[in-house]
Amino acid sequence: MYHSDVGASIPNSGFLLQRMVDAVEQVRQRLLKASAALRSAGVDYAVIGGNAVAAWVATVDQAAVRTTQDVDVLVRRADFDRVRAALERVGFVYRRAARIDLFLDHADASPRQAVHVVFADELIRQGEPAPSPGVEESINLGSFRVIELEALVRIKLTAYRDKDRTHLRDLIEVGLVDEAWPGRLPGVLGERLQALLDDPDG
Repeated sequence: MYHSDVGASIPNSGFLLQRMVDAVEQVRQRLLKASAALRSAGVDYAVIGGNAVAAWVATVDQAAVRTTQDVDVLVRRADFDRVRAALERVGFVYRRAARIDLFLDHADASPRQAVHVVFADELIRQGEPAPSPGVEESINLGSFRVIELEALVRIKLTAYRDKDRTHLRDLIEVGLVDEAWPGRLPGVLGERLQALLDDPDG
């Protein structure tokens, strides 16, 4: 049955559309601000996670780009003090929550409004089959550095959560990853990718 008052408390569509646009823009600005700060400080880094997937997908098909809330950067643990100083200098606020190093947009921001730090050449979670790649496995896109495609695929296959499989499917769908890839990857990573190629919906 249709209830006429269902949308009574929902803001108008123009307001909602603007909030959607603003959310995407805030992520973009966060990524650029953090990247500029790290570059200015001479810190080696690479953008990883959903933004890296989006950047690679955009090289093939802009319409296939998936938005993401997260800004994840890969840095060396030995550089962390320099990372913290660089990001705090431009207004980010450091927090550590759930064993994750975060740099919030401001003191009252949600952990979703943050830059998440991942350490290079380390296991992100205990029990995972491979460590994170090194920051040297990255390329310069001008406004920021992004992790190389093969390293990104390894990260996603290592974590292999629902969102990681979704990101891998995006890379497969636009043809960046294909049947030639599993043989290039070690052990379980190749097996996981082959399973996704064989059954993308599985």
